[in-house]
Parts: sequence; structure tokens; C-alpha cells
Amino acid sequence: MDFIMNFPFFSIMICMLAALSSFMLGRKAAAIVAKGAIFITLVLSVVLTGWLHVRGESFVYMMGHFPAPWGNEIRAGELEGVMAIFTCIVALLSLTAGKTSIRTAVDKSKQNLFYLITCLMEASLLALIYTNDIFTGYVFIEINTIAGCGLIMIKNNGRAIASAVRYMVVSLVGSGLFLIGTTLLYSITGHLLMENINSSVAEIHASGNYSVTITIITALMTVGLSIKSGLFPFHLWIPDAYAVSIVPSSAMLSGMVSKGYIFLLIKLIYRVIGFDVFRSTGVFDLIFVAGIAAMIMGSVAAIRSGYLRRMTAYSSVSQIGYIFMGIGIANEAGAVAAIFHIITHGLTKSLLFMSAASFTGKKEDIKISDLKGLGHKHPVSAATFSAAALSIVGFPLFAGFIAKMLLANASFTEGWRMYGAICAIAVSTILNVVYFFRCIINLYAYGGFDGKEDETAVVATEEPQFAPTRYEKTIHGISVVLLALINLYIGFAPKLLTSILTKGLNVFD
Repeated sequence: MDFIMNFPFFSIMICMLAALSSFMLGRKAAAIVAKGAIFITLVLSVVLTGWLHVRGESFVYMMGHFPAPWGNEIRAGELEGVMAIFTCIVALLSLTAGKTSIRTAVDKSKQNLFYLITCLMEASLLALIYTNDIFTGYVFIEINTIAGCGLIMIKNNGRAIASAVRYMVVSLVGSGLFLIGTTLLYSITGHLLMENINSSVAEIHASGNYSVTITIITALMTVGLSIKSGLFPFHLWIPDAYAVSIVPSSAMLSGMVSKGYIFLLIKLIYRVIGFDVFRSTGVFDLIFVAGIAAMIMGSVAAIRSGYLRRMTAYSSVSQIGYIFMGIGIANEAGAVAAIFHIITHGLTKSLLFMSAASFTGKKEDIKISDLKGLGHKHPVSAATFSAAALSIVGFPLFAGFIAKMLLANASFTEGWRMYGAICAIAVSTILNVVYFFRCIINLYAYGGFDGKEDETAVVATEEPQFAPTRYEKTIHGISVVLLALINLYIGFAPKLLTSILTKGLNVFD
């Protein structure tokens, strides 16, 4: 076995060990360890993905010396590698750009716990990405849920705690449905490893037995993961969770945590149940319709919201709908488009939250009408926020435009789905324009900030202890500009990413 095949296991363990270390360290040392661990994991993931791309194949890493059905396995291909890179980039840049928010909003005695939670969350996401065992997937779903609650309530005020409790209750419902489905699946197949389950389900389906049971299992597990990812109408925990948590928490929750559950759903379709069997259950139709509903209703809610971060949270509901619609198109092109949108939206949404931090300052949120003129005071953040907004809208040359084009193209051969997808993309795009252009226009409008220190325009400098230091401003600016450049690069040159995703999907099942 090549040494590089150990990299997925090393990545998970490095983040787990960093989490354990952070508990015993001071806040500064914990920050260094957390960022260092995620950076090392990023490097390992890049090397692994490049190696897999050259070889054009995937591999399975057996944990210990125990083969199936007793052993546990890790599976790595280009899809897994790209997803690991994506989560590391979002986590690392969120921690870097959110330094001011961590310093001012989190009690000094608990800042090491924030880095512990972040490393635990990254480890659980990597495990969800790489695991080849469905029950191990469930275990790390629960770990990820606990980490998500910690990210929300680390601020330790009433609204944050209430939002975390709401998130926990809703997430446990989703976890419970997934566990029930896993138990039923084990009862009819006798396996927990994904490849073994896939083979057994294919044989059972061919024999005509347990057809209703397989449909119920598929529906339970799909609904469970949909609840945890915040798909409409299971999205009610999202606005409060994203709006009241500190900026890096919002960036990571919206950018990567919900995406991990969606990627696990894609693994369920291709590697556990099997694409053909999954399609025969009719659950693809439900996913497609729910995705379209989320695209429209999330956008409508965003328009009705008068606050910046809450509007951005509702926008996430809409964009999650795009991803589910792509999965529901039920073909390879739709799956590639969905994964492409997972990555581009995750990067873009984290950029929106991190850029918005310059406008909200010490406040949890700010009215959109109060953005007037702040683009002149914070030119870098205003530019990166506008770039992210244009990407979400689907403006040409941005990554979001490519994602919408891929989704539309994927639907062209799918009959009635084509009409639904095209109409939904068109309507949702118009709605995206309404609420994001309202923000951009306010940012660059005159009549608010005019270069003088007035009460309406200056938010971040009301109290000196909440103002970012020069170093924090610099690293925040570098982080958001880097994310914006990644977005532009994907928009200008999407071929590399789409080719990797297509090749990875071809060896995924």
C-alpha cells in the first residue's frame, strides 16, 4: 500500500488530536494548534486529490486488520478529496477572518473551547466524507450536530442558547430518522459497509423482495439528511442560528456543515442504495420538488427580511434548494452540478458572512437600510460582499453563474424536470436580484456615510474594545479577497473542477 493512502486517516486524526489539545491549551496556543491542524489537513488533501486525479481511480483503506463485516473502512476518490479541500479552506479562512469576532464576542476563558469545537467539527466532516461504513457515518453525524450546537451557543447569551437548543431538537429528529433507516437497512442486508450494502440491495431489488421496505428506508434516510441540511420546510432553525452566532460560526455552519449532510446523501444514493434502485423508489421526484420549493420560498423570505445576516441566512435556504434540485434531476450531470454548487455556494456564503462582519461590527445584525454609504467606509468588504452577491445571483464570470448553467444543462434531457428546473432557476434568479441588489445599492449609496464619523454610518467603532486592530483588519481583508479570487477563478476556469467531479463520480459507486 502506498503511504499516501494513509492521508485520509491522518487528516481525521490530526483534527481530532488538535481538538483534544485545544482543551488543555490557552486561547492563543489553541488558535495556533487549530489553524495549524487544518492547514496541514488542507495540504494532505491537496496532495491526495492530485495523486488520485493522476491515477484516475479510488481506493479503500481498511482500518486495522479486520475485514468486513467486522472491520471499518475509509474510501477516498477525487470527490472526497475535493470536498476535504473545500471544508479545510472554509474552516481556515473563517477562523482567520473572524479573529475580531472571536476576540470580542467569546469570553476569553472559552476561546480555546471554540477552537476545540471547530477542530471536532472539521474531523467529523472529514469522517462523513471519507467513511465507507454507514453506521460510522451516523456516529459522526451526531458528533457534527454537537459541534454545530457548540458553534452557535459559544457566544453564551440567551438568543444564542435558544437557537442552539432549537438546532439540536430539529437535528435530533433528522438523526433519528437516519438511524431508523440504517437499522432497517442492516436488518435486511446484514451489512454496514457501503459496498456490501449496495450489492445486497441490488440482489434484493432484482428478486422483487422488500420493495416497500427499501422505499421506506430510502425515504427515512433522505428526509433525515434533508432536515439536518435545512431543506425547506425543515429550515426554521437556520435564520436564528446563522444570524445570532458569531461570524466564523455562521460562515462555517452555512458554508460547510450543512453541505456535509448533503454529500452523505449523495453517497447514500450512489454507494449505499444504488442509483437505479434509488430512482425506482420515486424519492428523486420528492427531492426535486422540495428543491424547487426551497429555491422560491427561501428567496421570498429573504426579500421580506429587513436585516442583513437574516437575509443571508434565508438565502442559504434558497441555495440549498438549488443543490437538492440538482440531485433530484436524477442523472450524472445533475449530480455533478449539485456537487459543484455545494462547493461554490459554500465558498460564496462564507464570504458573504465574513464580509458582512465589517458592516455589523459589535451588533448581531444590522438593518439593510442602515447599510447606506458603508461601502465607502469599508471598500474591501463592500467589494467582496458585492462579488459574493453577484455570484449568488448568477452574474457571468462568477462561480454561481457556472453552477446555474450546469443545473440548467443537466435538466435538458429529463422531460418534465427540464421545465420545472428552468422556470425555478429563472424565478429564483429574479428574486435573488431583488434582495441582493438592494444591499449593493445601499452600500454604495450617498447620503449615509460621507467621510465623517456620524452615528448612522459608523458601527464598528462605537466602542474601542470592539474595533478590529490593524492586524485583524489586514488578515480579514486578505481572507475575504482570497475567497473572492477563488470564486472568480472557478467562474473563469470551471473546466478543471467539473472534470475532477465528473471523473470522481464515475468511480464513486
